Order: sequence, then C-alpha cells, then structure tokens
Amino acid sequence: MSIIVPSKLFLTRGLGQHKEKLVSFEKALREAGIAPFNLVRVSSIYPPHCELVSKQEGLKLLLPGQILFVVLSESATDESQRLVSASIGMAIPQDPTRYGYLAEHEGTGPTEKEAGLYTEYLAAEMLATKMGEHLKEPGKSRSAYRISNGMSLKTRSISQTGAGEAGLWTTALAAAVLIS
Repeated sequence: MSIIVPSKLFLTRGLGQHKEKLVSFEKALREAGIAPFNLVRVSSIYPPHCELVSKQEGLKLLLPGQILFVVLSESATDESQRLVSASIGMAIPQDPTRYGYLAEHEGTGPTEKEAGLYTEYLAAEMLATKMGEHLKEPGKSRSAYRISNGMSLKTRSISQTGAGEAGLWTTALAAAVLIS
C-alpha cells in the first residue's frame, strides 16, 4: 500500500472568458498554469511538514499529463457586469508537525481582498472546530489567528475576481496545488 502525503504546495489563480463555459474554464486553467495536468479535487488538509513554494518553483517539479491533487475554487457567470470570485484560504499552525486547513469559497460581489480575508477566516475557523477548539479574534493582524488551546496560526490566501461581459462566460479560478 502506497501512502501519498504531499511535501510541497503552491497557490495559483486564473481568469478565462469565452462564449462557451467549458472553454472559459479551460482558459482560466491555462492562465493559472495548471491546464496541462490531470486534476483531482481533494478536500482541505494542509499536510504536516508541507513546504509552501512559489508557483514558478512548483510548476518546475511537474510533467504534462501528471495527476495533481488540488483544492479548487471556481465561479462562473454569463451575466454582464456580474462580479464573480474564487478564493483559497490557508490556516497553518506555527508548529510544522501539525496539519493545517485549506478552505475554498466561490461567490458573487466581493473584491479579491474581501474574498481572501473571508477564506482565511474560514480556514482558521474550520481548523479550530476540527480540533474541538474555538477561534479567537485575530486583532489587528488579519494574517495571524489564535485558537483557544493557545495554538498560533498563520493565514494566507489567493483570490481571483472577474466581471461578466455580454455574450461571454467569465470563469474565476483559484487553486492550491499539492505536490508529492
């Protein structure tokens, strides 16, 4: 039996527009740099000892056709001027031996910053509740949370927004790509 635990992770995002919804999604994948891979959606655990790397560094480790595990957020519209957003938020304990959490969210209306702050909060809240704890208010630093057991968390996010145009599908996409 083979156990797969990713050792690296990168964040990416993309935006695509086309008259066909599927092509719009493909164009968003291309902009994100992950179109030449076979994507398998997974749930939301950030593995212990996993290294967050840049998109460029992560892509250098991959081969076209490779199966990639991703936490993927996508939002699409064909309504003119409708603002769609896709975001991935991370909450990672300061202790690298502990696992963290990845949260995805799709929506209409929020800016990239608003979507990012929301998914960071979601990731922190979901990790706290998974541990049977409560999330404490972050205070002035929105990128550092504490859990009621005293654990410190760092948060980070990546978001993509896009406004719909008449006669076109607009797809916003954000992803956390896990590399084994």
